[in-house]
Formats: sequence, C-alpha cells, structure tokens
Amino acid sequence: MTGESREMQDPFSLFQAWLAEATAKEPNDPTAMALATADPDGLPNVRMVLMKDADHRGVVFYTNFESQKGEELKANPQGAAVFHWKSLRRQVRFRGPMEIVSEAEADAYFASRPRDSRIGAWASQQSRPLESRFALEKAVAREAARFGLGEVPRPPHWSGWRLMPLYIEFWQDKPFRLHERLIYRRTRIDAPFETTYFYP
Repeated sequence: MTGESREMQDPFSLFQAWLAEATAKEPNDPTAMALATADPDGLPNVRMVLMKDADHRGVVFYTNFESQKGEELKANPQGAAVFHWKSLRRQVRFRGPMEIVSEAEADAYFASRPRDSRIGAWASQQSRPLESRFALEKAVAREAARFGLGEVPRPPHWSGWRLMPLYIEFWQDKPFRLHERLIYRRTRIDAPFETTYFYP
C-alpha cells in the first residue's frame, strides 16, 4: 500500500486492516499492546494487556479497577499504547484520554469469558501483595464454591477502559532504517484527524 493511498484512509480502517493481517500472520497474541499510564508522582508505568475491542471510538481493554493501572487511570485518565507486530515489521501507537466503557459493554464482554476466568476476577486482589500461591488457590476455590453452578456476575470493581486517540502513528519498517511513519493527529476526540509524515 503506498503512502498516498494510506493518507486517504480513515485511521481506524487502516488499523483494522493492519490488525487483520497481524491476526493472520503474527504467531502469538496479535491483540497484545503495551499500555502506558503514570502514577500520582508522574512516574510512567507500562505493561502488556490484551485489546478486546477496537472501533472508531478507540481501543478497549479490561481490568480490575483496584489494580495498579486501574488506580492510575482513575487518578489520571490518559494513556498510551503500542502494538508491535514483529512478523510484519510494523507497529501502531495510540495516545489520548481514557474513558470507562458502558455497563452493557462490560457485562457483555465479561459474560463471554470462560467461567474460570470470571471466578478468577472475583478471587484475585490484583496488584496487591500475595502471601503464597496457596492463598490464591484458596481464594479461587472459595469463589467457585460461592457461585456453585450458578451464574458468575461481573464484579463491581471490574470493567473496561477505552483509549480514545488524539494521536495515532503507523510505523512500517523500511530498508536502511528509512522507516515510514504516518501520523494522524487531532486536538479533540470529536475533531477530524490531520495527517503528516515524520522523518524516521
């Protein structure tokens, strides 16, 4: 795909096209993204999460709100993420404000998870000290017994965040490190994107 034809594309359509290629060719976790937040002192924090939805509003992942990233995002709802598809020699970066997904979205995704994962969401005190592996297994067994064969509802402290990009960068590896960097930028989430190329 040439640079000229890419510029005519909506960035979310281009991302979906790249994601489809990565899904077909990337051997492990094509939806994995490195998510960056900042703690109350402004110290950056980054970890890998799995993207669970993507559309014209942005990219979505789910977490425990009482986790480290959940607490950081509640205090400062801004983030950055990068997808790196090594097999395709591509990456895509997103930067922008974050919002909590709707209750309906969170409920629908939680219901789609395996039962053991739903029980685990109740049992795990994510990002807090764990005295032993046995303590975690005991908590899982306790929650499994509590729900029995019944439905496992979504915990009130578990939901999703949507990163709504003000900045999207498509990076394509090129020979001699003359990489291609196509940038989409806007000043507000309801504004149109402007495009430009950056030097590699």
